[in-house]
Amino acid sequence: MSLYRRLPAAVPIAQAIDGAPALARLAGLVDQSLAMLRAVQPLIPPTLKVHAGPVQEQQWCLLVDNSAAASKLRQLLPLLQGRLRQQGWPIEQIRVKIMAGGRR
Repeated sequence: MSLYRRLPAAVPIAQAIDGAPALARLAGLVDQSLAMLRAVQPLIPPTLKVHAGPVQEQQWCLLVDNSAAASKLRQLLPLLQGRLRQQGWPIEQIRVKIMAGGRR
C-alpha cells in the first residue's frame, strides 16, 4: 500500500468551463463585460484607467483606482450608457467602484 494518493489528472480550464454550467455562465458574463468595456473605451480619456467589473442583469460595474478617476468616470456615465444601448446592451445602471489597494 502506497503512502501517496494518486491525484486525478489535471483538466484544461476550457474543458472545465464547458463541463460546468455555472462556470460557463460566469465565463459568458466576463466576456460580455470585456466586450462592453471595449465598446465604451473610445469615450474614456486614455489617461483614465478603467477595468471591467461584473455584469448583473441590467447593471454593470466599472472599477477604477482612486476617487478622482471615479469622479471623472461618473461624469461620463450618460455617454457610456448611450453607447451601450446603441450596441444593443440594455444596461439600466452603471456603477463605479474604487478598487481596494488600486490594482494596476
